[in-house]
Amino acid sequence: MTEYDITRKSHPVIVSEYDPQWAVEFKHFAQRIRGLVGSAAIRIDHIGSTSVSGLASKDVIDLQVTVVDLDRADDLTVPLRDAGFRRGAEFVYDEFWTMPETDPQLRKLYMREPEGERPAHIHIRELERFNQRYALLFRDYLRSSETVRKGYEEVKRRAARLFPDSIDGYLFLKDPVFHIIYEAACLWASAVGWAPDDDYI
Repeated sequence: MTEYDITRKSHPVIVSEYDPQWAVEFKHFAQRIRGLVGSAAIRIDHIGSTSVSGLASKDVIDLQVTVVDLDRADDLTVPLRDAGFRRGAEFVYDEFWTMPETDPQLRKLYMREPEGERPAHIHIRELERFNQRYALLFRDYLRSSETVRKGYEEVKRRAARLFPDSIDGYLFLKDPVFHIIYEAACLWASAVGWAPDDDYI
């Protein structure tokens, strides 16, 4: 379970209006990564709030790079680090409130953009693991439902107003909403026969 320190100051928390340029910037990063790693990546997807048309977001591009085996991901992480992308040498874990903190279904590698470039988070996850599927399902459900999309946006805006200088405070309010939306997303996925689409790089 995350320990939030809502009194700790951080960089300003700014939720920006949706920008169509985010999709363009994702493609720029994804094509660059594809050129560096080749077939070591099964797919490179735009995920997170910047991947959902019309949804306000923090101005950070999130990419999910899917691999066959995280234990054999050097063919991907080494060329990225050689090209200036940061971190990626150690495993970290996503969080989901009903699962143990180090559950293999939540394991990933995490990298950042090269120094001085626009902010981007690169989540390297294993094919068909819970966290890999979660990111795509969450995105697609938000794309499908204007009601959920607008409600989620309002939560983010209110969290940013309440905690303008604390990312921990912002996440303290926002993170539980992920779990609520995920339950609805699973029902939606079952009803429509959802599967990840082929719109990736």
